[in-house]
Amino acid sequence: MEELLRQAARLVAELIEAVAVLLIAYGAGEAFVNSLRHFFRHTHDAGWRKALFVRFGIWLLLGLQFALAADIVRSAIAPTWNDIGQLAAIAAIRTFLNYFLYMFICKTLIRVNSCFA
Repeated sequence: MEELLRQAARLVAELIEAVAVLLIAYGAGEAFVNSLRHFFRHTHDAGWRKALFVRFGIWLLLGLQFALAADIVRSAIAPTWNDIGQLAAIAAIRTFLNYFLYMFICKTLIRVNSCFA
């Protein structure tokens, strides 16, 4: 029974990781296309780079949340102390990244419009 749950958790974690990859890839593709659009149109809109970074940052935040969820699911079934330690380190790093990226995005949006809460 435990092995069946472990395999199910592994499958769910891989699916969640695939979603994370797709979200980040979509955000990167969107940022790349928008960069090319500005480059070839030679438009010099004020703040377009910051708006591009904020939009891409939102996709990164979402992707990082999914990646963390996959790590949690993977270690949910009978974790060893090593698994717990690795999960804690990964969660701390991703939470650190999420927090500071969110704060930067929020600070940028407050200047432009309002922060999403």
